[in-house]
Amino acid sequence: MTSLSVTNSDTLPADWRDFLALTKPRVMSLVVFTGLCGLLAAPVAIHPVLAFTAILCIALGAGAAGALNQWYEADIDARMKRTANRPLPAGRMDRQSALHFGVGLSFFSVLTLGLATNWFAAAILTASILFYVLIYTVWLKRRTPQNIVIGGAAGAFPPMIGWAAATGQMSLLPVLLFGIIFLWTPPHFWALALFVKTDYANAGVPMLPVVAGERTTRHHVFLYTLPMVACALAPWVLGLLGNIYGFTALALNIVFLAMAVRVSTRRTGEDDPMRAEKALFAFSILYLFILFAAVAADAMVTA
Repeated sequence: MTSLSVTNSDTLPADWRDFLALTKPRVMSLVVFTGLCGLLAAPVAIHPVLAFTAILCIALGAGAAGALNQWYEADIDARMKRTANRPLPAGRMDRQSALHFGVGLSFFSVLTLGLATNWFAAAILTASILFYVLIYTVWLKRRTPQNIVIGGAAGAFPPMIGWAAATGQMSLLPVLLFGIIFLWTPPHFWALALFVKTDYANAGVPMLPVVAGERTTRHHVFLYTLPMVACALAPWVLGLLGNIYGFTALALNIVFLAMAVRVSTRRTGEDDPMRAEKALFAFSILYLFILFAAVAADAMVTA
């Protein structure tokens, strides 16, 4: 495995693909989509050019946070199989370049969003970047198994940013959308952590399966699913969204809850190792995409 003792002079020249990898494009796609749905759900129209600019700024802000996360966690990434080939631990980029790239993207995304839409949306984008970098990456991740519980807020801001970009203010619906992602994050990441537990242990990251064991983590997956389900159904129950969203949310949450129960009750050595956990992790991504698509579809139909 490549060592982080590689000096700047030994670092291979980075190309555009390495800078793209710093932004965590797979994570960014979900962030961008939920931000877009928050914008589309807003009760006011926004010029298409401004809407595109707002979503681009959300993407750039998310990419900036990802780059700064990899700059700070290069030592952890080098000790984990699934991250060892990232640009920094693989020696394709020096840390200073990653830092400058992340800071530059941060300032550009915030300033552009503020100038193009409003400074309230820009302030929320700033908060999301700072929360992910300082609260989650620097403070929580290496210190507590509850890192993903509190840190999940970082990825939950985009619907609020999209809404604020369109309206210049906040309302109950985007706050509930924030809550859905915030409560979705622990079962989503703990399902992943269960089948990559060795990676986290080798890197010294106190994820819940490493610190408390698999059985406790499986129970936590189920327990955190319950408030997520309640929050996901709240926009329908409170009349903020209609039946398109309501029936979609009901079906998705029944499946999610059933899969969480399966993870919670699975015994070690039963059937294919980690089949239930891998299935829940994969479904959780699909769950969020479909749920937020239903938010946008319902809002546009009933507008």
